Formats: sequence, C-alpha cells, structure tokens
Amino acid sequence: MTLSHLSKLLNITFVAIALMIVTVSCVTSGTGEISSDSENFASETDATSVVIPTPVSRDSDTLALGTPELVELLTPSVVQIAVNLNRGQGVGTGVVLDAEGLILTNWHVVEDAVTITVAFEDGSIAEAELFRRDPQLDLAIVRVEGQTGLKPAIFGDSDALRIGEDVVAIGHALGLRGGPTVSKGVVSALDRTIVGEAGGDLTGLVQTDAAINEGNSGGPLVNMFGEVVGINTSKINIGDRIGFAININAAKTAAYSLIAQGPLPPPGFLGVGGVDVTRALARALRLPVGEGFGVTIIDPDSPAAQAGFELDDIIVQLNETEVTRGQDLTEFLREHPSGSDVKITVVRDSQFLVTLQATLVDRPER
Repeated sequence: MTLSHLSKLLNITFVAIALMIVTVSCVTSGTGEISSDSENFASETDATSVVIPTPVSRDSDTLALGTPELVELLTPSVVQIAVNLNRGQGVGTGVVLDAEGLILTNWHVVEDAVTITVAFEDGSIAEAELFRRDPQLDLAIVRVEGQTGLKPAIFGDSDALRIGEDVVAIGHALGLRGGPTVSKGVVSALDRTIVGEAGGDLTGLVQTDAAINEGNSGGPLVNMFGEVVGINTSKINIGDRIGFAININAAKTAAYSLIAQGPLPPPGFLGVGGVDVTRALARALRLPVGEGFGVTIIDPDSPAAQAGFELDDIIVQLNETEVTRGQDLTEFLREHPSGSDVKITVVRDSQFLVTLQATLVDRPER
C-alpha cells in the first residue's frame, strides 16, 4: 500500500465519521440566520481579581465515593446555561470556577448568544456575560454578579486517568426540568482527536461511554473522588455511548491564562484538517515517517491553500517544533496568532521532504 491510498483510507475511517456524525451536545431550537459580532462580548478587556479554579488536594489514602455521594458533592457546582440566539434558543451546562461568579463551559454553548442566563442548584437564576473565550479549545468563561454561596468544583489531574477507570458525567441533558442528569461509565480511551472543519480539530480528548446527550456540553466528567477530570463536549451518533470530554489539564491551563492575563490573542488559522499518523498506520501504509499529521482537508481560501498544501501531505515540523500528532499542531497555533510566519515541513508522495511558507490569519467566520 502506498501513500496514494492515504486519503481514501483516512477519509473512510476517520473524516467521514468525524464530519458527518460528530455532534456537539448543546440543545438548540428555532430557525433563522446567525448575526455575530466576534468583538461584542462584555468585559473582555476588564482587569479582574479572581480565585483560580480549586486544584486537587486529596491524600493518597482518600477513599473513592459512591455515586450518590459524588452527585451530592458535585451538583451545587453544576449550573444550567440557557442562551437566546438570533436563530432560536440553546441550553448547555457549566461548572463553577470560583465563588466570585466565574463559570466554565463550552464556547459552542454561548457562541453568538444575545443573552446568557444561568440557573443554579438552589433554584436561583442570574443573567451572565461572556467574560473570556478560547474557541480553539472550545472553552468559554461566563460571569455572573451578585450571586452568593457559590461552590467551586474541585479540579483533578487528567494525566492520572487510566483507561477503564470509572467516571460520571453530569449535565443538563436535553434541557429537561428537575435538575442535572447523571450517567456513569468508564474512561474508554485517552488522547483522542475529533477531526472537524479545517483548523477545527479537538485534540487530547478523553473518550467515555458515560452517556453524553444534547445539553451536556460544558458539564463535568468526574472521577470517583469527586474531581472534575474533563469538560463534556461532544458525542458520536453512530455507535453506542461514544462521548468525548476536553481533558481538564488543558482546560485548567486555558482557564488560568484567561483569568490571570485577560484576553489572549486568538490562535492563528492555517486551514488544514486531518488525522494523526500513528506508527501502526504509518507501517500499514508504508510511509517514510513514523508519526505526523496527515492532511485530508484543505480550506480553499486559507493560508494552507496559498502555501501549496496538497492532500496526503504529512506535517512533520512547524518552525522548530516537531509534529507527531494533531495536538502538536493545535498547541502550535494557540501560541502563534494571526500574522505569524510559519515554515512548515511536510512529507509528500511518500518520498519528498517539502518546505512550505505560510502566514497565519484570523479564523474566518462560518
């Protein structure tokens, strides 16, 4: 098998699934056009003094909780988020970050929201404003004011997760009345990548078979010590109980930066999508490299297209950064905003090392 088979094989086994059946878990209703103003979100330049998300501090001899006790512990830290959009309404979930009113959720839950309303476990309701956002990681922080008695969640260490470990997903599935929905499962896999539109891959995800449904977006995936280890973000509709959560270490890093430093420049946009070239895949396809990122999507109006990218190119280096998987590309773009010049090394036609030059741009509105 040669490199010419790469696009066909990868498109069949990865891209078709990712693009056609991966759905974000946010309930929406109504129709109409979306009117967005990417700069119209409140307080993005305000300085603030907040308590950072509570880190894990349990002892090594701490006993695991039963599911009912875990739910009782976490429920006060889980909120329902309702948004009004120009096209209708949406419902998602959030996690309380601090007692001052900061709440972590998915960016796709509040993107283009005209109003944001937060409902708390005690029955109180408050209007919220978009405080910070990280579209590349699909995270956002909203802020409520004047709300007392908030209980921040305890954040764990997703690097310590083991495949097969029990986890619980908590969220407002389908926007149903009567409090959050709880589902239990295991960590099915680690370090997963969801291939979306060009430049929209989510990487480093935790896969779980705990049921994640529409409305769960932004809610916590919790280990049996009551520690948040992921932020639920999406599911695959074909197959049984295949859901994904943003690993909490990546989410914590983003939250700390957004809170402490204020708004960061948005990540640069290259305009490619694809799949990880693992050692097993490279061996099966007889590729000349052991690892990399195989390009199966090129945005026709992107820097990648202008730089001369071709389908089946395998990205192996960005400037001086080695690329072994999609997460390397994602992290590189997060650190290089629009206007950054990038030298890209790719393997082409199974034998040539080709150097491309691209200047990153702002992510286009869709």
